[in-house]
Amino acid sequence: MFTGIITDIGEIETLTPVAQGQLHRLRILCRYDQTTIADGASIACNGVCLTVVGSGIAGDRTWFEVDAAAETLGMTTARHWKAGTRLNLERALKIGDELGGHIVAGHADGIATIVTREDLPDMARFTLRAPRELARFVASKGSVTLDGASLTVNTVADCDFTVLIIPHTLGATMLGDWQDGSEINLEIDLMARYAARLSEMK
Repeated sequence: MFTGIITDIGEIETLTPVAQGQLHRLRILCRYDQTTIADGASIACNGVCLTVVGSGIAGDRTWFEVDAAAETLGMTTARHWKAGTRLNLERALKIGDELGGHIVAGHADGIATIVTREDLPDMARFTLRAPRELARFVASKGSVTLDGASLTVNTVADCDFTVLIIPHTLGATMLGDWQDGSEINLEIDLMARYAARLSEMK
């Protein structure tokens, strides 16, 4: 589990297709303490929970390796990742950590698309379009996870919704790079998912 609070920006150093391209082995550079990264640990990469299969030191940076399987490549923006791609990173939540965002599973439900970007003084407002099957879970003033970042939805109109990104988030994450047409990993709020399921069972 995660909170949607980005703690580092990683960079893909190498990407190696294996198993006839059905699996990608990624080596990601970061600034986490390598001694705290155990094999089997979970790290969210642009909102996608991936399992560490190895780690080490490269110069003044730490690297860790993860595998992105066929389902991840098919359902998320991981299919577009390549060497040099920079990623929002978050370590898994530990008992006692501050819950600064909201409960995030790291399981992207689909891809949203940036419709428009509006630059404001020190901030940016984005309008995104969710897949129709996911749009019903997005509510005004509710929570949503976009490329791993916990954000509050401002407005909703059919499949479109808006978020306002504050200066700190623009500077501390990769959200500042979003442009019209960018594809974004979308995870809906767990509470909304369970509420919808309970409603269906009545």
